Amino acid sequence: MARDYPLPMTEPSRPLIVRLRNWVGDVTLGLPTLTRLAGAGYDLRLVGKRWARDLLAGHGWPVEVLPGKKLDRLRLLRRMRAQARAADPGFDRRLNTLCFPYSFSSALECRLAGLRALGHAYEGRSLLLARSVPRPQDTHELEVYWQLGSALLGADAAPPAAIGLRASAAHRRAARALVQQHAIEPGYIVICPFAGGTWDGKDKTWPGFAAFAAGPLRGFGRSIVVCPGPGEEAVAREGFGRATLLRGVDLGTYAALLEEAALMISNDTGPGHIAAAVGTPLISVLGPSNPALWGAWGANVHNVRHPPGWPTDEEVAAAVARVIPSNPRRTPC
Repeated sequence: MARDYPLPMTEPSRPLIVRLRNWVGDVTLGLPTLTRLAGAGYDLRLVGKRWARDLLAGHGWPVEVLPGKKLDRLRLLRRMRAQARAADPGFDRRLNTLCFPYSFSSALECRLAGLRALGHAYEGRSLLLARSVPRPQDTHELEVYWQLGSALLGADAAPPAAIGLRASAAHRRAARALVQQHAIEPGYIVICPFAGGTWDGKDKTWPGFAAFAAGPLRGFGRSIVVCPGPGEEAVAREGFGRATLLRGVDLGTYAALLEEAALMISNDTGPGHIAAAVGTPLISVLGPSNPALWGAWGANVHNVRHPPGWPTDEEVAAAVARVIPSNPRRTPC
């Protein structure tokens, strides 16, 4: 049977330092590339935000927390380089770092730490990288990261149809405990009425979300769950108080909750990408966002758009109705 990417290497430990991006959706969309590299024999050593540890815990890769101060970042990268050299004497003689961010500062930090990094040619940073490749234009972000992995491996391949995010056993136990504690019924719907950032300077938050959750969505007779992040608790309480509010849920437990949900309805934001990545049906309610570039990835993603404005309650309810009948209630996680 033909394989999509190279067979695992048989040589000794081959460490690869990977600088992750700073947003949940980006890290999720980069997961297929990480999986591909691990399958090709690389010993992944990741650097990213603290939440990335929980998000990627089910895959077993170590994640170092990226410090806030530049000097501390250099110390961390230099320590990681020393550890990798101890495991692989040839570490410094090859491309040994994958830099997903395309900022000037991320390339500079790699260079100052003595790392031989591969990254995108952007913002004049090519001289700082051991190798740079053009950043594709008008390409979905998952494929942008995938092509960077192809450049490292020296082999092209089609990206996978599914991301394949896995929650850890510990996070599944934590999700099960929350479901039992809050008496959440099987077949529950998770909503994410929040959105960080903007698209072309426009808000990505569906203005009709609260009215939809309080009205048409309740007509489907399902438990409705919302997991506000830091700073979102007041909005969840005031606008979505009839839903079951689960506060302080880390991203690994969030992923485990989504694994067992019948459906997620979300703005264009990180948790929507997580839902798609674990294979849960997702209704992505989009306003200004372009799903061809940044949309959630997977066969169970249903984008609801009504450009140049927002979709109506009726359009979102129709999308829910198309998904729910094919997803009977499951046993809680």
